Amino acid sequence: MPRWGCESHQLFRKGRPVTILTVGVDLAKNVFAVHGRSEQGKAELLRPAVPRAKLLALIASLPPCVVAMEACSGADHWARQFAQFGHTLRLIAPKFVTSYRHTGPLGKDNPAQRLMRLGGVGQTTATAILAMIGNGHDFKCGRQSAAWLGLVPGQYSSGGMARLGRITEAGDAHLRILLGARAVLAAAKSKTDSISTWTFELEKSRCYWKTLGAIAAKNARMAWAVLAKGEAFRRPA
Repeated sequence: MPRWGCESHQLFRKGRPVTILTVGVDLAKNVFAVHGRSEQGKAELLRPAVPRAKLLALIASLPPCVVAMEACSGADHWARQFAQFGHTLRLIAPKFVTSYRHTGPLGKDNPAQRLMRLGGVGQTTATAILAMIGNGHDFKCGRQSAAWLGLVPGQYSSGGMARLGRITEAGDAHLRILLGARAVLAAAKSKTDSISTWTFELEKSRCYWKTLGAIAAKNARMAWAVLAKGEAFRRPA
């Protein structure tokens, strides 16, 4: 039975369940806007005018997901309220929010738009990356950000020898899914750029799942470079 008496947002499309993975909340004094997207990046929950008295019940009715809000005076209060229902909270610095409010990352030259130049990274993924790692300055290099997302192999030492295991999967699973590995791999065979060539050769020498992990890790490292270096970053030709 849905919590707080609110309708469940476990949606169905053509008989298949659609789970909302990311939710953006535009905070205000009395009326809030809520925007939720599925794993496929489609807008599944659009509530442009949610009364203050009904906001908590709406968020409580959702399955655990990532909820992003602009960092402001009331954000901490709402973050504590939302967290009790199992949601993962992400507070975004205002400078990252204002650049794509109303027109979005497609309309202006901002970090989200630069992220979308990477293969397999669309609007939903770019926004999720910004919510997770901000400007990337918390990491010294791209490999650190990839490790934080659980996209590097675990290391095991014995007798002075270091062995690499499977990827740790220690970070956010939703963001790993959104990093576009399958899309990049599917498109690699019809392209001749350096990344597509690397991807194609990698698939021939490794199994499918290892190739996906390597592509996601490369995308995570390049995403860090886009955010940390800004316009100084140039995607390999």
